[in-house]
Amino acid sequence: MNAPDSLFLPDVQSSADLRQLAIQQVGVRAIRHPVTIASARGPQPAVASIDMFVGLPAHQKGTHMSRFIAVLQEKPRAALGRGGGFAGAIDVAAPRGSSGSIEARFAYFVNKTAPVSGVESLMDYDVTLAARVSGGALSLTQKVVVPVTSACPCSKRIADYGAHNQRSHVTVQVELASALALDEQIRIAESSGSCEVWLC
Repeated sequence: MNAPDSLFLPDVQSSADLRQLAIQQVGVRAIRHPVTIASARGPQPAVASIDMFVGLPAHQKGTHMSRFIAVLQEKPRAALGRGGGFAGAIDVAAPRGSSGSIEARFAYFVNKTAPVSGVESLMDYDVTLAARVSGGALSLTQKVVVPVTSACPCSKRIADYGAHNQRSHVTVQVELASALALDEQIRIAESSGSCEVWLC
């Protein structure tokens, strides 16, 4: 049922909050949205799960949750791996002087060639990019989870040859002072294991 035109509907969200209680973060979780990832082979399309939050000052009663979705639509899908468009979105979502965060999780694919068979296949890596602003300071973090194998130390100790490997995951999270290619970060993680993993 539509309200009559003469009925005045106040904007409660924009009214002052006399309780003076700040909320550390309000927002939305797990927005599924297309993104473009910067890679050594050029832009790579992906679908990310995105969390977006802002701090709510004590004098403000609420925030328009739909604004978070609008920010994703308004900002061009710049290459997330270089942080530019991603960091820019948080400046729009979080008003100057307030706090806020955006986190995107997605699968990043690298085409790898198996050393014995020579077969090429795509290996997927879990990546998390996060931008946070607080007190006017912006921080960018980049995390990759990389599968590797690690030689079993007990097996190696008792065997003359043929010690078995165990599947492991290496997580590398860095705070970015400048751009770091995802391929390079993955290579650092893979070099930390006994051997990298190929699908074929």
